[in-house]
Amino acid sequence: MKVGTILSGIELANEYKKKIREIVYETKEKGIPVPCLAAVLVGNDGGSEAYVKNQKRVCEKLGVEHKLISFDNDVTEEELLNTIDELNNDVNINGIIIQFPLPKHINAKHIIKKILPSKDVDGLTELNFARLYKGERCFTPCTSRAVLELINKTGINIEGKHAVVVGRSDIIGKPVALLLLRNNATVTICHSKTRDLIDICKNADILISCIGKPGIITKDYVKKGAIVIDVGTTRVDGKIRGDVDFEEVKEIASYITPVPGGVGSVTTTMLIMNTCDAFLYQEQKK
Repeated sequence: MKVGTILSGIELANEYKKKIREIVYETKEKGIPVPCLAAVLVGNDGGSEAYVKNQKRVCEKLGVEHKLISFDNDVTEEELLNTIDELNNDVNINGIIIQFPLPKHINAKHIIKKILPSKDVDGLTELNFARLYKGERCFTPCTSRAVLELINKTGINIEGKHAVVVGRSDIIGKPVALLLLRNNATVTICHSKTRDLIDICKNADILISCIGKPGIITKDYVKKGAIVIDVGTTRVDGKIRGDVDFEEVKEIASYITPVPGGVGSVTTTMLIMNTCDAFLYQEQKK
C-alpha cells in the first residue's frame, strides 16, 4: 500500500487558476466586465487583513476585479447593512465576502442574512446552507470545498468510505461532513465532548481535522492507508502548525496534506472560483 503521498494544495490551486484565467479571457473577448469580488473589512484584525491582501493579490494575477470596502471598528450595523444592500444591487459585483470577526456590537447573523444567496460566495447564508443540507446546487464555504477537492485529487472513490471529521464548526466541520455525505461516505463528526476519540479516528478511511490544536492528531489516531486532511492552522513560535503531527502520520497515511501548503493554499482560489461561478450564473440570468 502506498503511504506518505503529499497532497499539494498549491498544485490543486494552480489547476483552478487555469480555469479562472480561461473564464476571464472569454469574458474579455465578449467585451463585458470581468468577474468582481467585493470584500467587506471592519477594523484591523491581522488575520482578516492578511486574507484580504491575499485575495487582492491572487485576483490581480488572474485578471479578476477585487473591490475592498473598509470600515473602522465603530461602524454601525445599519451602515454595514446599507453597504451590503448597495453591493447586492450593483450588477458589476458578482460575489460578496464579509471578513470575520466583526466588532461585538455588530450582529454577524444579521449581516450574513442580508447578503443575496446568489452573491454569497463564502456559502454562509441560511439558504445556501439549507441547499447544501438538501444536496442542491449552492455555494459551499471555500475551505470545505478545498477539502473535498483535495480528497477527490487522490482518485480514491469516497463512496462507502468511513470519514471522520474532527470539529463541528459551521464554516468547516459541518459543511465538510455534508459534502462527504453527498458523496455517499459514512460520516462521523467528533468534537470536544466526544468519548474514545482515538478509537473513532483509528477507524477512519478519511480523517479530517479542523479544531486548531497543533499536533493533536498523532500516529495513534490514524489507520494505516487513511487519507488525512489537516485543516488546522495555529501559529506556534512564529510558525504555522497544523492539527496533525505531519512527520509521524506521513509514515502511516496513504495521502496527507501539509501545513502550510495544503488546504489553506486552495481556499483563496476556491473563493475566486466561487466568484466566477456566481458571475457565470448571473450572466445566464440576464
